Amino acid sequence: MTHRGAAPAISRPRMPHVRRRTPRTPAWWRDAAGIACWASVLVVVALWVSGRGLQSLLSGPADLLTSLGRLTGLVSADLLLVQVILMARVPMIERSYGQDELARRHRLVGFWSFNLLLVHVVLILVGYTLRDHNDLLHETWTVVTTYGGMLLATAAAIALTVVVVTSIRAARKVLRYESWHLLHLYAYVGVGLSVPHEIWTGADFSTSRPAQVYWWSAYGVAAGAIVLYRLLLPAWRTVRYGLTVREVIQEAPGVVTVLIGGRELHRMPVRAGQYFVFRFLDGPGWSRGNPYSLSASPAPDRLRVTAKAAGDGSGRLARLRPGTRVAVEGPYGRLTAERRVTERVAMFACGIGITPLRALLEELEYRPGEAVLVYRAHSAEDLVFRDELEQLARRRGIAVHYLLGPRLRRRRSWLPDGAATWSDEYAVRRLVPGITAYDVYVCGPDPWMDAVAAAVLKAGLPSNQLHQERFSW
Repeated sequence: MTHRGAAPAISRPRMPHVRRRTPRTPAWWRDAAGIACWASVLVVVALWVSGRGLQSLLSGPADLLTSLGRLTGLVSADLLLVQVILMARVPMIERSYGQDELARRHRLVGFWSFNLLLVHVVLILVGYTLRDHNDLLHETWTVVTTYGGMLLATAAAIALTVVVVTSIRAARKVLRYESWHLLHLYAYVGVGLSVPHEIWTGADFSTSRPAQVYWWSAYGVAAGAIVLYRLLLPAWRTVRYGLTVREVIQEAPGVVTVLIGGRELHRMPVRAGQYFVFRFLDGPGWSRGNPYSLSASPAPDRLRVTAKAAGDGSGRLARLRPGTRVAVEGPYGRLTAERRVTERVAMFACGIGITPLRALLEELEYRPGEAVLVYRAHSAEDLVFRDELEQLARRRGIAVHYLLGPRLRRRRSWLPDGAATWSDEYAVRRLVPGITAYDVYVCGPDPWMDAVAAAVLKAGLPSNQLHQERFSW
């Protein structure tokens, strides 16, 4: 059901807002990043060809298998480095794709890399077995225990297997975010342990000067990206802005807001709709970072985040004390004004997904009557920032629709049970008339976002006017 509630009393002051001018991301950055990834694979294949890879295919079964094993191993190693660079938070790549799309591509590239690694192992071992006229088990033992770097390569394969297994959807459902993130760091262990094997026993590496130049350069770029963008830049920003906890506010049952102060935050390149990975330096567990969206437009002297207690990281927010130092990575995300193409905006939020959209409603430029907020929650008590939203609606002329009630179980829908007679498409057209003239921002649980996206696209919204970013891992 649709509900436009009366405004409760305003309980907190309006946060000051500074309009920030951040450079628009050049469109060619995305194409350049994609071309570079594909080019790296082509270079690897070309190096294999120059190393008599094709000729070996015609030299008998043993050479055919080992040559194909070399190729799959080389491509697997290259894709592994592509994975690392994709998630190194390189600004050119992150701003072009967004972390949600990068995470999907990272996962896809990762599975291809791992599958090719398995094929590489099988082909090499079977090829060596045929060459040496040996049995497979004995040949495997000989390769692992006597070839240079193979014990380390075996450990690398085990580390990468842990990463792949914990990346499967079923495994992610039973793991806490903090545990999954810690296990995922084994990917870096796998990359590091695989290098000696390539140097000592990789024919393509040891006999070809161009191959050596390429591979050392590739490893250098990957390592440099990690050190620069995952370590040095976050450390510099943490020290530069001197972030500390100012206040902790209980918004609703299980929902906590943290006000974070700092110096010269107007110089920080952050916009409404973005998020940081926060580490609160308050004791054990400080090293585990958690991503939180800004719940208000960045102010000159403070940032604000709001989260629902859904894990160890978010659960500890309520226990933070003023003065606690804060380390950050970011800002990240593309759910910003930069993607906007029309004069009007429509926001679809569910639950704690209101946080980045509330910040966007504060920062975006629009005239009275050109903005709509559709906010889905289980009950009125679960509406976060209701007083702020009402104040913002009055001040800026926003039409606000609350969709309250339990989830509709008769079909997969973004509507509550009280709107069961509406189709998803009809609800979109009813709540946001003329939706094709709007930029639509969506944030909430993944299944709910899928239902909203399907409904607005079915209602005729051009795909480039639909903006969403997912924070699933």
